[in-house]
Amino acid sequence: MTAIPVRTLGPHSLRVSALGLGCMGMSFAYGPADEERSIATLHHALDRGINLLDTADVYGPETNERLLAGVLRERREEVVLATKCGIAYADPDRAVDGRPAYIHRACDASLSRLATDRIDLFYLHRVDPEVPIEETVGAMTELIAAGKVRHIGLSEAAAATIRRAHAVHPLTAVQMEYSLWTRGIETDILPLARELGIGIVPYSPLGRGFLSGQITSPDDLGENDWRRDNPRFQGENFERNLELVNQVTALAHERNATPAQIALAWVLQQGNDIVPIPGTTRAERLDENIAALDVELGSEDLQRLDAIFGPEAVAGERYTEAMMRLVRN
Repeated sequence: MTAIPVRTLGPHSLRVSALGLGCMGMSFAYGPADEERSIATLHHALDRGINLLDTADVYGPETNERLLAGVLRERREEVVLATKCGIAYADPDRAVDGRPAYIHRACDASLSRLATDRIDLFYLHRVDPEVPIEETVGAMTELIAAGKVRHIGLSEAAAATIRRAHAVHPLTAVQMEYSLWTRGIETDILPLARELGIGIVPYSPLGRGFLSGQITSPDDLGENDWRRDNPRFQGENFERNLELVNQVTALAHERNATPAQIALAWVLQQGNDIVPIPGTTRAERLDENIAALDVELGSEDLQRLDAIFGPEAVAGERYTEAMMRLVRN
């Protein structure tokens, strides 16, 4: 059975499993989920040695944090708990909120829902362009001083914002979308993070499930699955992107692996400062993801994947136009 190695995030050396677990899909975005099965998968992840569990207040909203609370009550000391604030889901007048008073309220509310006295890694989910990042991170720093938060990070922030935030208080991680089909961070975010010693936590490392090879038609998506509105899953974009995945599948067959394992192995091999957080609700998929740690891609494999996923290869934006306005601020 694969032993999961440990990786270190950030200048304060937060030690986490090399693979984390994104918990969003257990409560949010991909249609109905089986709560009992999700809880069993959370326990299975901990049993296998995954300790980084990632959630957010907006997942549900709020129900995902409550779901994790049941597991945390039994096994809190085994978990590196990450959650997020900043998406103003309860405020019709704001899309994002980085005001200090809000940051404090959001943290307290998350602690209550999670039934814990501390958050190990607290992210600003989206940057509020109307609030200087120095003020937002200043409030997050106060949470550290109060013992409510151990480490802080940003999600989907621009390079200049990351630098300014890090000057207020060292960031442990930046959470960004990063996978074979979303490689924009390689231009500016990844070099900056390495300059400053900040860890990278890629979400959607399997391209929202597309890179798993399990989605061959838009009809494979449930009625309430948010990916139905995602540009990469629509029309001609879907067909073009499916051709890319078919090439990954061909490589996977040659390597006696699954497409998901090839895609995850690629992310894992981009550096020891990178800890992807693929999401799943099923123990068998979790085991498949963990087995990606045993897949060693050679130089020829990496060159082949680079050729498949060139700069213009992937069709469609990674979010809708409205959601794209909330990223890289």
